[in-house]
Amino acid sequence: MITVSIVTYKTDLVELAKCLQSLFSPLVSKVYVIDNSSQKYIFDFCKEYAFVEYIGSRNVGYGAGHNQALRRVLNSKSKYHLILNSDVYFDPSILNELLKYMDRNLDVAQVQPNIIYPDGRMQYTCRLLPTPVNLIFRRFLPKKMIGKIDDRYLLKFNDHMQAVNIPYHQGSFMFFRTECFSKVGLFDEHFFMYLEDIDITRRMHKYYRTMYWPEVTIVHAHRAASYKSKKMLKIHIQNAIKYFNKWGWIFDCERKLWNRNLLKELHYK
Repeated sequence: MITVSIVTYKTDLVELAKCLQSLFSPLVSKVYVIDNSSQKYIFDFCKEYAFVEYIGSRNVGYGAGHNQALRRVLNSKSKYHLILNSDVYFDPSILNELLKYMDRNLDVAQVQPNIIYPDGRMQYTCRLLPTPVNLIFRRFLPKKMIGKIDDRYLLKFNDHMQAVNIPYHQGSFMFFRTECFSKVGLFDEHFFMYLEDIDITRRMHKYYRTMYWPEVTIVHAHRAASYKSKKMLKIHIQNAIKYFNKWGWIFDCERKLWNRNLLKELHYK
């Protein structure tokens, strides 16, 4: 019923084991671990789990890694597919709740639950579609100058207690209706890492609802690598440029319309 894909790169096995424990559910038929580092220790570890299929790969990037699993999933009987980071964990029972929610809402292609840090703080993972200021220039402007713009972009004014149709879900936990990939397509492999989550959510959002649903909660031990590594920051900026070249820097009619409608629905003033 549910298939899962996890992209790894020299991933810590304690982290991966904790993630896999979250998937001990009779609803999960197969977990694909796409190892972009092709490490033998990850291959050996995956052999310990009957429901895990290891896919060794060169480092093709995050979206392209998941696509290797999705191409197999589309030829299976999978009804739902979960895109999952290895640094995410949760009670396996939430999968049943997500499945029931999707079964009740046939116009929903994608759902993201409430996401928190290990210490219980909320992660603002459902956001407006970004402008260049939100994604690039915010890194280099003083917090005092960008603070209000940032809060609006991250929807911090919202109490996050209600289900909302939001065009941008963060890529750590993305629960999809599998058949929708046939209409929308897979991850855009032009994005090596970062921004592929915005791109695919907005493509789904064009034809279906893409919901934030706070009735269940997961934990994401988010590392924010691009804030700690100059190399990852460079990759983030490069992919942000690719994103705006694709969708528009200043003129993005969908962004303008969808953000305006969402802010109106959330009673932003």
